[in-house]
Amino acid sequence: MNIDMDHLRQWIGRAQSESEVLLPTLVRQFNATFDRTSSTAEGDDAPLLIHFCLAQSVAPMSALGRDGHPALGAFLPPVPLPRRMWAGGEFAFHAPIRIGETVTRQSVIRDVQAKQGRSGALCFVTVDHEITSDGRHVLSERQDIVYRDVENAGATAPKRQAPAVRSGEDYRKIVPTPTLLFRYSAMTFNGHRIHYDMPFCVESEGYPGLVVHGPMQATLLCQYAADLRGAEPKSFRFRSVSPIFSTTDFTVNGTPQGDDLSLWTAAEGGPVAMKAVATW
Repeated sequence: MNIDMDHLRQWIGRAQSESEVLLPTLVRQFNATFDRTSSTAEGDDAPLLIHFCLAQSVAPMSALGRDGHPALGAFLPPVPLPRRMWAGGEFAFHAPIRIGETVTRQSVIRDVQAKQGRSGALCFVTVDHEITSDGRHVLSERQDIVYRDVENAGATAPKRQAPAVRSGEDYRKIVPTPTLLFRYSAMTFNGHRIHYDMPFCVESEGYPGLVVHGPMQATLLCQYAADLRGAEPKSFRFRSVSPIFSTTDFTVNGTPQGDDLSLWTAAEGGPVAMKAVATW
């Protein structure tokens, strides 16, 4: 497929701003979804990566594409490849978000690049987000989005010959039930059908089951890193390697890497799905 990169690169520098008050109700929902406990009192620190659930774009039903995502061409460039997935990202934590404060996300398209993968055309879009909480700079985020053609579906699935990864020095089992995936989609106002519509996943996308969200995996890994070290990291970077589906349980894993912590997710008996490094 020919991609008009000169046209798509006109989106570089495009900006968007969204704001939302972090209410105690959302914190309770977030904690319930991840089976965690924390204070929900106004003025207290919010859980790690709850910003994924805040200040999301709200598109009307008439503006959604076939996959449930908002149609492209407004903020994100109109990449003519139908499959959109998180490729990875990085966070720098400056201060905690506080419950009851207004959280604002300022987003800018940093780059648009085309590449040729082993199975076809790929397009990568890099978005920078700066997050403030009542005007305090709390978080810097780089988001990497990859677009693929339909025939690349098989390339995103774990290869049969890929060896099963060993568990980390520390690990925790996660059961990716449809209820868990639905709750996370609801909290993040994510209409992408691959996370809750099984017929769409199997019949239209060729997947064996529902796809576990990349941001949810990143949240689980970042939470686990903070639990293992007893302190929230200063930075966290991650990269998606292969998807995890609702057809099997998976683990979040951690192993010391010098002063840092190497982390990953993997389906039981499968290869690495997401790699991450947390730094203090």
